[in-house]
Amino acid sequence: MHSIIKTSFAAIVAAGITATAAHADAHALSGDLVIFSDMSNPAPRAVMEGMVERFGKMHPDLNIELTVIDREAYKTQIRNFLTADAPDVANWYAANRMLPYVNAGLFEDVSDIWEGEMSTELASTKGAMTIDGKQYGVPYTYYQWGVYYRKDLMEQYGLSEPTTWAEEKANCQTYLDNGIKCYTIGTKFLWTAGGWFDYLNMRTNGYDYHAALTNGEAAWDSAETRATFANWRELIDMGAFIDNHQTYSWQEAMPFMVNGEAASYLMGNFAVAAFREGGLDDSKLDFYQFPEITAGIAKGEDAPTDTFHIPSGATNKANAKAFLEFVVSADNQTLINNGENLGQLPVNALSAVDDDKFLNEGFDMLSNKAPGGIAQFFDRDAPAEMAAVAMEGFQEFMLFPDNLDDILARLDAAAVDIYAE
Repeated sequence: MHSIIKTSFAAIVAAGITATAAHADAHALSGDLVIFSDMSNPAPRAVMEGMVERFGKMHPDLNIELTVIDREAYKTQIRNFLTADAPDVANWYAANRMLPYVNAGLFEDVSDIWEGEMSTELASTKGAMTIDGKQYGVPYTYYQWGVYYRKDLMEQYGLSEPTTWAEEKANCQTYLDNGIKCYTIGTKFLWTAGGWFDYLNMRTNGYDYHAALTNGEAAWDSAETRATFANWRELIDMGAFIDNHQTYSWQEAMPFMVNGEAASYLMGNFAVAAFREGGLDDSKLDFYQFPEITAGIAKGEDAPTDTFHIPSGATNKANAKAFLEFVVSADNQTLINNGENLGQLPVNALSAVDDDKFLNEGFDMLSNKAPGGIAQFFDRDAPAEMAAVAMEGFQEFMLFPDNLDDILARLDAAAVDIYAE
């Protein structure tokens, strides 16, 4: 195998996930495989490079070229490279985020590899990969969102994990009284504000209303949506969020919590590895489910699903399909999602969930404490054009909450055009 990867992956290979010689001989591939990936943060990048290394050892005559692109840059480049000189495999996201590329004929129908055992093993995420009865890629990980917090600070001030909105605000006020911001957040790239809207809206109005809104079936300027923003404003008016959050990426906002200047972060479980690298061990870092706001509303949760796809313009589709099947195999899923790697949840039902505090809590929450439903995340559940304008509005609201009337009017006007397409 020839690859642009130069790093040694002896430790990962030693984990015993490589194929046996007999398997490699029976299913050996040759030719080329070109992969474009957005897994640019350190831990995901190591996972991506590890998968390429192991797949290459299974197929020594296969020439694999992996290009890793900065995640934010990838989002602006994907349509261009899918249209011209497409790779054989590309990362993206499930549900509505893949819909424009499916509708444009840029993602290959891979329903054939979902037949049989895969359909059963990946049943929990099949719906997110399905459009009009066909599958257009495979998932490789999904993960919970929730409130990650400084356990030691909560204990220092005699607080406990909140289960209601009143308790959440009371905890927040205690932190503020002691010179600590309640929440860190970096809204430079907007999507983090989308996470706050998701949870506030699902807890205020329920999953079904939230889904109707992202599907264009409910108005932004409505009593229900205004109630969501009213709850958000309570935190804004308290001064709950760090200052100048619009200047920080999500990673750049992490030191506020690591250094104890902020108490918590509403974020996905992918942040745990970075928190640990920053020095927050399990005695200092913990997690709780976003609390109830409207009594009696069943809790919905965000559990975004990350994916691999085969571009329709790919040159080496047979090799690409073999790689996708490798990605979702039970052993590979166990390895890449364990606490030492992605620190997320495997998509294959036959995989083992790593004995990691946060993975176990997330698995329990999504399996047993999310009766309202599972959302993908705002910028995946809403069409891309609607997500962009809405998240701009969310950031603006966090900075200038008095602009709400104008923001809602803009969103309703945009929705008329976007959902009519």
